[in-house]
Amino acid sequence: MQLRKLIDSPYGLRFILDELCTHSSYSRKLLLESTMMHDRESIEKSYSVLKEFYNVVENDDNKNAIQTLQFKLCKLKDINNTISRLSSSTVIDDIELYEVKSLALFSADVKNILEKLNLINVIEIPTLDDVVNILDPDGLRIATFYIYDSYSEELAVLRKKLKEKDFYQEEIYNKVMEVEDAIRAKLSEALKPFVHDLCEALNALADVDLNLAKALQMKELGLCFPTISNDNVATYKGIFHPEVKNILDKDKREYQKVDIQFGMKPVIIMGANMGGKTIVLKTLAMSQYLLQFGFGIPADSAEMMIYDEIFCLTTDDQSLNKGLSSFAAEMKNIDVVIKASHDDKKIFALIDEPARSTNPTEGTALVSSLVKLLQDKDMSLIIVTHYNIKTYNNKCLRVKGLENGKMNYELVETHEGEVPHEALNIAERLGVAPQWIQMAKEILEEGR
Repeated sequence: MQLRKLIDSPYGLRFILDELCTHSSYSRKLLLESTMMHDRESIEKSYSVLKEFYNVVENDDNKNAIQTLQFKLCKLKDINNTISRLSSSTVIDDIELYEVKSLALFSADVKNILEKLNLINVIEIPTLDDVVNILDPDGLRIATFYIYDSYSEELAVLRKKLKEKDFYQEEIYNKVMEVEDAIRAKLSEALKPFVHDLCEALNALADVDLNLAKALQMKELGLCFPTISNDNVATYKGIFHPEVKNILDKDKREYQKVDIQFGMKPVIIMGANMGGKTIVLKTLAMSQYLLQFGFGIPADSAEMMIYDEIFCLTTDDQSLNKGLSSFAAEMKNIDVVIKASHDDKKIFALIDEPARSTNPTEGTALVSSLVKLLQDKDMSLIIVTHYNIKTYNNKCLRVKGLENGKMNYELVETHEGEVPHEALNIAERLGVAPQWIQMAKEILEEGR
């Protein structure tokens, strides 16, 4: 799964990517084309590199060097096409020779800054001094390129003759073009052995850009480094949704973080509407993707598992555009999860209000049976519902609810059948027509 395919998922990844301050379009391209990691070694290696960059950005003494590095990284360009032409023994033109020279000089500048920040051994950038020497015979170390006279005494003489003549000399001019073409061919041949190093340098510089951006984002948004669970239990302390928190911060309102723990058994989260259950679900899905793409995690601390597949079915992720009703769409989506559970894969499935669009009697039966069907599979299953379902002794949480007129979004353990009846209280607090609320209360009393 490429990150590009997840940008517009309803979990909030676009906000994370929009807030990621990369300095090169090439770095952003590599990020979007990156694939989700599934093995512990790759994930831990990516975080060990990010940790080194985070330690650097945490130190205010490095502020000037970081700003210089950011300025330099703006010059990183995608020259893969030029490198590919070199690799195929094509004679490259002056613009392409300039691109190669610029990359070599730029690479040296970045390495000098990384050395000052003690990051030189964190991301290995090949030394391209030989490339610079080939393309900079006069040792000017300027990011420009020209077929210099230094490359050929014959060329220097011919150019001098052209300047001395008061009129156009086609024969001399053609000879100059011929010599220059020969020099380009010679330079292209001389650069071909460095194709691999040029590719490695280009991608390593993009890695520098991405890790610096991720580290700065972690500091800015208050993200944490995760640890990988050894016992198939995930534990989050103070998890939060960055986009929602950002909106509340702008309104000078407080975001209430929550704690949650789950393993390889179903967890049912119950509570009234407006209880923050869907936000918890989206945050968990987003956090899992952030882990497996090597970003900071929105929590005070996070011990997480690694999964082969992630499914997050939310109320705003329906297939109505395929001509299906709400109920048909969600049934088809859940069926995909059920079928995947038969594969030899470790799955993380988060399902928001399943069977919400049918009658409560059948809906309750469908959700209860779904829990029973999936409880022994190799998966972590989290279901959000407001139905009083049978949980089959699986873990059940509920949103604490209204306390002194204010919502408390804390998740507490509960038992099946203990869904809090908060709808009327919440509606009353929203200031809706009091006659409506009072009539509803009277009907409830009549039914008892």
